[in-house]
Amino acid sequence: METFGERLHHATADRGPLCVGIDPHASLLLEWGLSDDVEGLSRFSQTVVDALAERVAVFKPQVAFFERFGSRGVAVLESTIRQLRDAGALVLLDAKRGDIGSTMAGYADAYLNPSSPLYVDAITVTPYLGFGSLRPAFDAAARFGGGVFVVTLTSNPEGPQFQHARTADGRTVAQFILDEISQLNAGAGPLGSVGAVVGATIGDTGHDLTRTGGPFLVPGLGAQGGDPAGLRAIFGSAIDAVLPSYSREVLAGGPSVSGLRDSSGRALDAVVTALRHAV
Repeated sequence: METFGERLHHATADRGPLCVGIDPHASLLLEWGLSDDVEGLSRFSQTVVDALAERVAVFKPQVAFFERFGSRGVAVLESTIRQLRDAGALVLLDAKRGDIGSTMAGYADAYLNPSSPLYVDAITVTPYLGFGSLRPAFDAAARFGGGVFVVTLTSNPEGPQFQHARTADGRTVAQFILDEISQLNAGAGPLGSVGAVVGATIGDTGHDLTRTGGPFLVPGLGAQGGDPAGLRAIFGSAIDAVLPSYSREVLAGGPSVSGLRDSSGRALDAVVTALRHAV
């Protein structure tokens, strides 16, 4: 069974190191001339699939923008996931789940078990009920060849209040998470299946990002202020493990298929240029 880390390595080598977020929030639907309802959501998602599913390595649907329409919205998400994976893309569901015991196991089963209609290649999780609380997700990922991205260092102004807090041994909470991720990825190659979410606009925070052995999901590029040219300053020698993620800047190319292809092509060119110059 191929691991998520292996699939991600191959997908980005084949299609380029780009993740496109699928964030159909109300204002974007209206910008596309679509109604803010399930029909608009469905048309939006299908357009993204038609334009990019066979071109982009990784897609990151934000589950909240589908869940806000209830079961019919979740049905659109299920269809979108299925079509993207059928086209050879990897799907990383931005769900940011985090809980304990059987509840976390339920989340893991919902997203990482191939028998689920919401089955994806990887999910995002939050560790602030304790890193060990995420064990069911790590176990499911290992069993089924999935991936887990742990929220670690984010660009929102509230993030450092918790992420930069010091533990009893002097490490920040974020560094503790990075070190735990490195333990889970020990011996994996070419890339581990447990990654970290690190914002593109955090700058040099003094954290050691070079030893995790897994991928970094890096949101915040483009319209959110992050510049691909600045990635080296954040990730140093771990730059090859970076998966840059664009949402608004790519989606602004819609609603035309050609517009989305052009905007995603520009984003890919920008990150490829930056990553090549960084090594």
